[in-house]
This record gives sequence, structure tokens and C-alpha cells, in this order.
Amino acid sequence: MGLVQYIATSVAAAITIVAIVLVVRTVRRMISVVRLGQPDPSRGDSRGLRLKTMLAETLGHTRMLRWTVVGAAHWFVMIAFIALSSLVLEAYFEVAVPDHGLPLIGAWNVYGLVTEWIGVLGFVGILVLIGIRLRNLPSNPNRRSRFAGSTMWQAYYVEYTILAVLLCGFFIRGFKAANDTLEWPVWAAPVSHGLGALLPASAAAVSLIAMVKIIVSMAWVIVIASNITMGVAWHRFLAFFNIYFKRNPGRAGSGLGGLRPMMSEGKPLDFEEADPEKDQFGVAQVEQFTWKGMLDFSTCTECGRCQSQCPAWNTGKPLSPKLLILSLRDHAYAKAPYLLAGGSSASEEALAKVDVLALAEKDRPLIGGVDEHGVIDPDVLWSCTTCGACVEQCPVDIEHVDHIVDMRRYQVLIESNFPTEAGVMLRNLENKGNPWGAAQSTREDWTKGLDFTVPNVADGGDFEYLFWVGCAGAFEDRAKKTTRAVATLLNQAGVSFAILGQGETCTGDPARRIGNEFVFQMLAQQNVETLNEAGVKKIVATCPHCFNTLANEYGQLGGHFEVIHHTQLLAQLVSSGKLTPVQPLDGSITYHDPCYLGRHNRVFAPPREVLGAVAGTSTQDDAGLVEMDRFAERSFCCGAGGARMWMEERIGKRINVERVEEALSTGAKTVAVSCPFCLTMLGDGVTGKKAAGAAPDDVEVVDVASVLLRSLSA
Repeated sequence: MGLVQYIATSVAAAITIVAIVLVVRTVRRMISVVRLGQPDPSRGDSRGLRLKTMLAETLGHTRMLRWTVVGAAHWFVMIAFIALSSLVLEAYFEVAVPDHGLPLIGAWNVYGLVTEWIGVLGFVGILVLIGIRLRNLPSNPNRRSRFAGSTMWQAYYVEYTILAVLLCGFFIRGFKAANDTLEWPVWAAPVSHGLGALLPASAAAVSLIAMVKIIVSMAWVIVIASNITMGVAWHRFLAFFNIYFKRNPGRAGSGLGGLRPMMSEGKPLDFEEADPEKDQFGVAQVEQFTWKGMLDFSTCTECGRCQSQCPAWNTGKPLSPKLLILSLRDHAYAKAPYLLAGGSSASEEALAKVDVLALAEKDRPLIGGVDEHGVIDPDVLWSCTTCGACVEQCPVDIEHVDHIVDMRRYQVLIESNFPTEAGVMLRNLENKGNPWGAAQSTREDWTKGLDFTVPNVADGGDFEYLFWVGCAGAFEDRAKKTTRAVATLLNQAGVSFAILGQGETCTGDPARRIGNEFVFQMLAQQNVETLNEAGVKKIVATCPHCFNTLANEYGQLGGHFEVIHHTQLLAQLVSSGKLTPVQPLDGSITYHDPCYLGRHNRVFAPPREVLGAVAGTSTQDDAGLVEMDRFAERSFCCGAGGARMWMEERIGKRINVERVEEALSTGAKTVAVSCPFCLTMLGDGVTGKKAAGAAPDDVEVVDVASVLLRSLSA
């Protein structure tokens, strides 16, 4: 070893020791903060399935590759980052002995070939990601950048560090090639040999660049160790754990569908025995989130994919799922010193050692306006439609909707603090069993005028399907047309079905999603008892919200049923020839995926199969099924979910108007839906556009069942 090697080795060793000490300290602190969260025993089951899912989503990039260019570039960068670990390790040998490399495997031609091309593709990948970030700068005045609100210097620093380390690797190899000490032939390392042909021979250059490579790498470690909330860096390590502990590893759309029950000390809350003085009712303080919630906050990479898909954000509302998670993360880590010192039970001596900023953080309300210095503004909390677009798009499986609903639960149940107009809906649910406040005696009025008798469970007799009509289907005029169409189609196809009539009450979906778990359980338990007593096994529902609640949430209360959406059953009947469309529609059709049918429950094909069969009867050139720009799992919300159907939309552009404009842009004359909420919201939007002269008079919004029934009526 010469003088250059001694100096370079000493510098590399010193900065490495500092980096290791700092990062170990930070990791221990991060673990202690995550452990502040409440217990959640549901995260440890199905270990094999969890491991398989985690490997598929990380190494396979199954979620990231939905964004094709970004996903592919990110995959190469991720593989390059993993490979950099071995290449940085190799630099520790090269800094001391310039003509040596990694022991054991370093001389293998396969190792040289693989790392060479990983380096090349990783270099291209990081340039693509840098270009995408620069092209979508948050300074763009249209506010649609998914990076708006992200900590940009951190992202730039991480990206340029990867770029620098890759460049250092190639220059090390290039100088080794110039020195004729590169271990691999030209075919295994063509780029390195090509670079070596341009560089002068210099053993000292190898050691110096290896030292620079180590300094850059360890400086990165020191920076992230000094910034515990630097999610854009920490997600590289935390994502594996966050994905592994996701809520439903075997379910497509994990974190969607049914909500988690309200928990206290790791157990579902029993309202008959619950004590608000002792038990936890929702989330009032950041430490009341589960440990998985704390891990969610720490893992956020600030990529903004959730933000880019959020209907609230895209229509000028203050809600950004990303910024909500970042606010909770920053608050959790700022408050952590106080909590780790013992929190409210800490002694004065212990609190005296706590930083004054942490003590100030403990007094911030979790939900509060600017004047209250709240962590989350109420307008942010109540803008959410629970559409699940954020959960669907998050590459690290953060469960935004669960966290939002948990915060709503405390606001509703304990603080009685929620949008005033929603109070009418909740009172109607409690007193009348439906959100509209209609008389229970009118639940069967939709059957009047039909040319057949709709069987009622109370009349006795066998039936295959219980037709769950739902509140909208029974009381809302537009939805009643869908109900009548479905009943008529089932009757024509010879399907054995019956209804509960006055024995049916609201499933409780709007109560649960606004945060009133008490009313939800009251209604759900009543329905479960009714359904079990009737011996119901199969249910067909026209409302995706009822469908989702019956299928995914009633099991928490002892109601286990096979639930099918009406479009699924109709698709089966069309496929089997029991219903055959013959009458073509005028013009083309576009289909709007309801959030709770499509994204939450992955029912994408059946409605399209029915509409495709109808469209196939036409010989017109302009007929057929045309998709909107955002469809299937990326469908844009109608604005009614999360109990928003019963809340005023006072901020920004109306969500239903945004969606209607997208539907009208397809040129379709028929906008087909499969949800009564969507029927109302899009119907109102189209009516408004017609009144303004911005939509053709012959455009209409109808349910898939109505489209099919018209086509049968030759």
C-alpha cells in the first residue's frame, strides 16, 4: 500500500464508523416510535402468504409496473441499489489494493457481466426518474403534480447519490481496465473496457475514486440517519416490512373492501361493555394508531401516486392522502420524545429532559383548524370519499382509508364534531332505518305496477337468492327504476329470488364510513339476525356499498353469506343464454366503474360483458363500448362515497362534474353505471351540463340492468 492508499483507506474507515453508529442509533429510535402504536394481532397470520406477496410486490414490482415507464425504471434502480451494496463493499478492497476486487466471487465473469448491465440499466433508470421528476415539478401552476408537497431536496439528494455511486463504479472499473487489472473480459464488461480505453493508467485513481464512492455512500447513510422522517430514503428498507404486514395479503386490493373493526387494546370494541373513560373510541392522538399505522407513516416515500389519483385533490379540495400521512408522520416523530419519556404518566424529572418542542407537540389536537394548530384540518378529514384510489396506487401498501375512518370515529362518537348536514342522515338511520328518513312501510312500493309478483321471504317458500334491494333501491326514484329492471330480468330468466321487504333495513355503510360505528353495529346486527333467521345463503345486491358491507363486513358480526352484485348475476344469465339482447342501442356506451364495486371488490369484467353483449347487437359504426381515460382500478369517483352523499361539497370543483366531463368526452350517448349513488351523482352532473348547453340532449345516465332490459324489449 502506498501513501494514497493509506490515506484513502483511513478516510473510508472513519466515515464508515461514523455512519454505522448514527444509523444504528436512528434505527433503534425508529423501532421505538413504531412500537408506541397500539397492538394489532391480525398482522402475524399467514406468514408464507405474506412472504410470497412481499417478494412479488418488491422484487416483482407488481404494483409499480402499473405505471409502465416509471415502474420499469424504478425496478432497474431498485436492483441497482441492491447491487450497489456489493459494489460499495468491493470499493473497500479497491481503496486499499487497487488491482483487487471482491473476494471469492469478484473474479467470476458472470458477476462482472451481471453487475455491468445492472449498472448500465440502473444508470438509465435513474436518469429517467430524474427526468420525470423535473418534468412534473410542483411549481407547475395547475397543482396536479404528484410531487406537490413532497420534500424535493431529499428526493434530488437520493437520486443524485445513486447517480454518483454508479458513475464512481464505472470509473473505478474504467481505470482498472486502463491499468490492465480489470478481472473480466470485454464481453463481460464492455462499458468498463470502453471507458478504460479513454482513461490513463493510474493505480492511485482507483483508490481515490473508491474512496469518493465510499464517502458518497456513507454520507448518504449519515444524512438519512440524521433525518428519521426522510421517507424517500427509508422506504428502501421499510417497504419490505410494511408490505409483509399489509392487512389482507391474499386479497387483490388489500386494505380495501371492508373496514377494520373499531379496536381497543388490540381487540374489537364491544359496545355493550365499552367504557369511553377506559376504552379507545377511534383515534384521538397519534399514539392511538396501531403500530402498523406508525409503520405506514414512516414508510411513505412521498411519491404522490395517491395524490395524483385522489378525487378530492384533483378537484381542488385540501385533502392529499400523501400530505395527510406526512403530517401524521412528522407529528408522531416530533411528539415521540414526550411519549418515550412516559407521556402523561411521566414524572416531572423525566419531562424535564424532554425537548421543549416535543412538549409543545403533545398539546396539538390531532384534528383541528389553523387557529387550533391541529395536525389534520377538519376539511381534510371530511373531504375523503373513501374511494380507495390512494390505497390502490400506493406502492408500499399504506392503508390511508383505515386511518381516516379511525380519526372520523373519534370525532363522531366522542366529539360529535362532523359536518352538520350529515347529522340528519345519522338521525334517519337511527330512527327510520334508512338515510332518507322514509317510512319503513313504503319499502315495497317499488313493486307496484310490475306484471308479476315479487316473492317476500315472510310469505314462506324456497328461493335461491335473497334480493337485497337497499335503501336507495327502495326509496330513491332513479334507483327504483334499476330495482324494477333487475327484478324483471331475474323473473324473465327464471331465477328464484325473494325480498325482505319491510324486514330489510340499511346495511349501515354510510354510518360506518362517516365514523359512527355504534349506529353501524346496531343496524348490522339487526340485519344479520334477520338474514340468519330467514336461512339466507346467497344474496344479490344492486348497490355496491350494500354489496361490500354484506360481503366483507357482516362476517365481523356473525353474518356469513355468499354475496353477488347484480351485474355479476346478469353477466352469468347472458352468458348462459337465459337473457339474450336483441334490440340495439342508439350510439356508443361508456361505463363508469363504481369505486366500491370495482376498486374495492375487483368486479370489472361482468358489467362490461353485459354491455358488450348489448353493444354487439348494433350494426352502427359508432356503436360499441368506449372507455373513459380513467377506468377499472383507476376509475374516478362519483363523489358520493364515504357518506359524502349526505354532505355538501363546498370546496373546489364538484367531483361528479369532473367525472361527467370525462364521460362526455368519449362521445357516448349512454353513460352506464351499476351503483345507485353513481346514478344520482352522474345523473345530476349530466342534467347540469345539459342546462348549461354543454351536453347533448340525448345523453343519459342509466344502470347496466336498465340497458339490458331495453335491449331485451324488442
